Parts: sequence; C-alpha cells; structure tokens
Amino acid sequence: MKSPDSSGNFKPFKDLKALLEKKAIELKSVSKSKPNKFNTSDEKKVDLRSDRIIFQEAMADVKKISKSNHAVPSQTANNHTNSKKNPSYDEHESVVQLKELIKNGTGFIVSLTPEYVEGTANNVSPEVARRLHNGYFSIQAHIDLHGLGANDAHQAFDRFLNKSVMAGKRAVLIIHGRGLSSPHEPILKTKVYKWLSAAPWHKWVIAFSSARLCDGGAGATYVLLRPKPLTKRFRKKD
Repeated sequence: MKSPDSSGNFKPFKDLKALLEKKAIELKSVSKSKPNKFNTSDEKKVDLRSDRIIFQEAMADVKKISKSNHAVPSQTANNHTNSKKNPSYDEHESVVQLKELIKNGTGFIVSLTPEYVEGTANNVSPEVARRLHNGYFSIQAHIDLHGLGANDAHQAFDRFLNKSVMAGKRAVLIIHGRGLSSPHEPILKTKVYKWLSAAPWHKWVIAFSSARLCDGGAGATYVLLRPKPLTKRFRKKD
C-alpha cells in the first residue's frame, strides 16, 4: 500500500489504472447464475396431454352406482315426461275423464255444467238456491225414484213431500237420475222440476237446486220447503 503524498491525502486507487493497463492484476470473470429450479413465479405449466387422458385420470377413483341405489322417478314425474314425449297423452287423459264423468258423474262441478238446474219462488233471491246447492241446509229426508215409471214416480213424489211437510222437514233430497239413457231429455229429472213448480207443491217450495256430487250430483235435487204454504196474496209479484 502506498503511503500518503506530501499533501497528506490518502489516495489508494491512484495507481490502479496503470496496474490494470499492465495487467499486473488478474480480474476474475463473473459467471451468470443458473436459474433456480424451484421457480416461484406464477407462470403455469401447459399440460400437453389429450383431454381424454386427463379425464380418465380424473375419474380413476370414481365407482359406478349400483342399481339398488338408483333414485326411482315419481309417477307424477313420469306422467309429466310422457305428456311431453307423447302429444296424444293429454287427449287420452281427457277421454278417460270424460268416460268417468258419464259413467259415475265424477270429475266436474255440478253448478258449472249444462245439467245444473235451480229455481226459486217469486220474490226469493237466487242466492238461496245457490246456498242450498252449496250445503248450507242439512238434508232431513230423501227419496229415490230410480226404476219407477212416470206415474208411479209422481205418486211416490207426492207421498214423500206430503209426509215431509207434515213432519216439519225443511230440506229434502229427491234422487231421480240423470236420464242418460233417455233418447232426448231426461224424463224423471224434467218431471220432478215440473212437479216442484206447479200446484200444489209450488206453494210449499222456497227453492230447489241440483245436488252436490256427494248427494248424487246432477242426478238428484235439493228442495227447500216452507213451514207453511204460501197464500195466493203473497204469491203475487210486488
């Protein structure tokens, strides 16, 4: 190491340039560092394998479900599927319902069909007939006219109503059938409405209506009776 010059300043690199030019000092070359094999960058590797191989490896541990563990679709779901796949499914269901309606009188609301009939005496609100049909009045007696001819049915009808008014019955049921076998209109059903609307029973009848399904539907009639017959003076319209 050189000593300080006469001025007292210490200059250690004063002769460095001259020494380098003479190559008196050998400089070691610095090699480039190798990249770390544990690369922590976010760069993702590209998998060059086919999708089929990757899928097979991913599904290697998956086991097939046994038939005993299969979920069974409900009947409603099957019907819904069938109706979509088969355009005639809805038509078939309609035919089945129509046959059931004709055979048993089920599957419809009586008051919304052409078979529904109701009637009220003068100055009586139609709401009374609707209430009668909807079951607001308890049925106290009934008669079944099935199998009777018109004359025998009329006599049985008269005896039944006479007995009912004498016993103070207010709401009764007359079963006459729907008359589906009649070539034109239902015979007994039409006769019953005529008898209720004519003398002598029109003085006793407040209202009548087709029955609910539970009581025979359009094949039967509810009748609401008065406790006393209506006199001629009160039968006139206001």
